[in-house]
Amino acid sequence: MGGGNSEGIYSVINWGWNQSPSYDTPISWHTGNWDTDPWEWRIRVLEEHDDIAYAKLFFKKSGFIVREWIPLFLAVRRSGRTLEEEYMDGLISSPAKQIYELVLEHGTLPLHTIKELAGFGKEDKSTFDRALVELQMKMYLTMCGRKQKRSLKGEEYGWSSTVFCTTEHFWGTEVFDKAAEIDKDEAIEGITKQILLLNPMAESKKIMKFIKG
Repeated sequence: MGGGNSEGIYSVINWGWNQSPSYDTPISWHTGNWDTDPWEWRIRVLEEHDDIAYAKLFFKKSGFIVREWIPLFLAVRRSGRTLEEEYMDGLISSPAKQIYELVLEHGTLPLHTIKELAGFGKEDKSTFDRALVELQMKMYLTMCGRKQKRSLKGEEYGWSSTVFCTTEHFWGTEVFDKAAEIDKDEAIEGITKQILLLNPMAESKKIMKFIKG
């Protein structure tokens, strides 16, 4: 996980953005400093590496995940099923399906454009946010960069928006081929061993929630 560790698993930084650590650290949230601001690291890994993703994957919160573990998590959370299949079984919401199909059609889309194209207004913020988290937790969409809005004159303005793409677009087909060869129970066992290696005190119930989403 990126920051905060109230669930007792493991995080890169074990305190929240509004909490002071109990020891000296150069880390400083929301300063825009490329080296010391964890908020910038999420974009940095996407721009500088092709083997790390960052998305809302754990307890509906953001975290980092490397390529090595993607097939195991896919084996657990998607089990080789498509979004359409899960939607037909009532496991994917209509807003999530709408967002996914837009991103699938365009390849990559920034957050503000997804809202515009899908017709989500301010009154739909909660519905939109839940659907976007749902798609990340189920590993259908992932973050893949950031992009600023542009005025009618073509000038950039405001805060940057997160750009999303499908997990297939981000990782390629190889990780999905590997995932298809992994038994779900074996994947859970493998991830559990890694969690306990990082944090021997992690609780079994929290571990299962971390893995299954």
